[in-house]
Amino acid sequence: MPFDAIFMTALAGELRDKLTGGKVDKLYQPARDEAVLHMRAGRDNVRLLLSASPAHPRAQLTKVPRENPETPPMFCMLLRKHFTGARLLELTQPSMERLLDFRFETLDELGDRVERRLVLECIGRKSNLIMLDGAGRVTDCMRRADGDLSVKRPVMPGLYYQLPEPTGRLDPSAMPPDELRALVLANAPEGDGQDKWLLDSFNGLSPLIARELVFQGEGAREGLAGRLEQLMARVRAGDFTPTVLLKEGRPMDFTFMPVLQYGPQVELKRYPSFSTLLDDFYEQKEAQERVKQRGQDFIRSVTQARNRTAKKIVNQEGDLARSADRETLRQYGDIITTNFYQMSRGQTVLRAQNYYDPDAKDVDIPLDPLLTPQQNAAKYYKDYKKAQKAEEMLTIQLEKNRRELDYLDSVLQMITLSEGDRDLQEIRQELMDNGYLKQHKRKMTAKGRVKIVHAKPMEFRSSAGLTILVGKNNSQNDRLTTRDADKRDLWLHAQKLHGSHVILKTGGAEPDQQSLTEAAMLAAWFSQGRESGQVPVDYTPVKVVKKPAGAKPGYVIYNTYRTLYVTPSEELVRALSRREQRGWNEARPSAGPRSGLETRPRRSEAARCEQAKRDDGAIAGRKDELTEDTP
Repeated sequence: MPFDAIFMTALAGELRDKLTGGKVDKLYQPARDEAVLHMRAGRDNVRLLLSASPAHPRAQLTKVPRENPETPPMFCMLLRKHFTGARLLELTQPSMERLLDFRFETLDELGDRVERRLVLECIGRKSNLIMLDGAGRVTDCMRRADGDLSVKRPVMPGLYYQLPEPTGRLDPSAMPPDELRALVLANAPEGDGQDKWLLDSFNGLSPLIARELVFQGEGAREGLAGRLEQLMARVRAGDFTPTVLLKEGRPMDFTFMPVLQYGPQVELKRYPSFSTLLDDFYEQKEAQERVKQRGQDFIRSVTQARNRTAKKIVNQEGDLARSADRETLRQYGDIITTNFYQMSRGQTVLRAQNYYDPDAKDVDIPLDPLLTPQQNAAKYYKDYKKAQKAEEMLTIQLEKNRRELDYLDSVLQMITLSEGDRDLQEIRQELMDNGYLKQHKRKMTAKGRVKIVHAKPMEFRSSAGLTILVGKNNSQNDRLTTRDADKRDLWLHAQKLHGSHVILKTGGAEPDQQSLTEAAMLAAWFSQGRESGQVPVDYTPVKVVKKPAGAKPGYVIYNTYRTLYVTPSEELVRALSRREQRGWNEARPSAGPRSGLETRPRRSEAARCEQAKRDDGAIAGRKDELTEDTP
């Protein structure tokens, strides 16, 4: 992706305007290479994401909720120690470098004001988030690089921080326009190879931008020099346009300026801010990658079990087809029995009239020469009964294996909906309970009970303000449908497709058609029919949805229902999700002086003691009152 130094410059300007002077309230580390700072900036509560992911390193303001681990990592604890309550003084970026330096002011253990820095290096697989003290020494970092011979720039606690080694390429933004133009005219090749020359000669350009400069310059040196000069003027003026490139409606790339090289095949979508752009671009991609990484162990086990079951079904269907011809075995036994008089031991074939054939044609019946005629007839009767019993057993086994295959397919579908560790833990526990994974020792509470943490279903808000709940795994679907939902609510599910149980909260009232359609579109989106058009979605009151005894998680039956045909829309899913988030934010009280989450002023210890005495007196008076009135 073109997260080049110029894009970083544009992003730094946006963050600088929003965050300078902001105060850090809380810090979290939802993933090994991600840190989230909850900050109070002006009158807004914002979340700053600092990602040192090798695949997607970046800094941005984010509204995408991230699930935090139950136990914070050591690096997170160190961040909290040094940066909780810190105020951002300055955000700098070395010219044409993919590096951001956040300088904070905070209080140390003695209450003295000190400076602390967070340096985010977005340099591919070497990306890193580094904590520095006021003297520039490394306090700790996400990825430590020791001082062996293979490491040119060690990054370890206690060492002084050094900037990444220079690449030897020129900084075009620091060159005077005349000098930059002369350099291009004297050295750039004509025609092919200009984009490679740009990348080899200048810092801060991505391959996408280099190709765009060549395209707009029409392959001529003069045109290339003019376009590069215009780009640097735009950088110096801070003139950037957050833009996503869409191919067939899907995000393909993003950049800071309109890109024309792809022609009409690629649509350009502008965003109000770079942070909003990055949220939309990476939200689904990173969620899928996190699920793939964290759930890789049991995804492999489920896939193997699913393939094994599918192969078993194919073999059993073949056996069942062969057992369907068992009537011929009984007929052969009857024909042999009626022809004992003309048979002898050691005979290999009996040629006799087939009186079961309407035309009474002769038939050749294979015989075992080691058996008597009576034993040959008995063998055919025995094979007939065996085939008859096999059909009964195969029918039962096939039904069981088909249900198992259906369940395993639903698990694989639900894994794609997981949003964090809790969702994956629920699926893992579900698989252990059903014998697909080996049981692990569960966490215990202080009272010696098994610790069970349930993830919450996804929550949306319809255009009319009705709450819509969407399950993310089979166990959650069970709880949502059979326990949590009101019997008067509406239950929705994609017809004959694996997907989530969806509950439209109506409270017994008749829902409006728009809310019903939006709930159906959510059911279609969170199903196997996501990429289809006109997906049939069944809906019915929760009270008629039943779970058979002994059924696997997520399996329900219903007989009375209606069907809506809808086309899934990702834009609608985002809109309903954000509407729900806006409603939550608007319902919250205004933030207090300490953080965005705490709104009540802190009381002194004396005031709290006085309040406790008043509460005790009120309780005692109430107890006396109850004692007097009680017969």
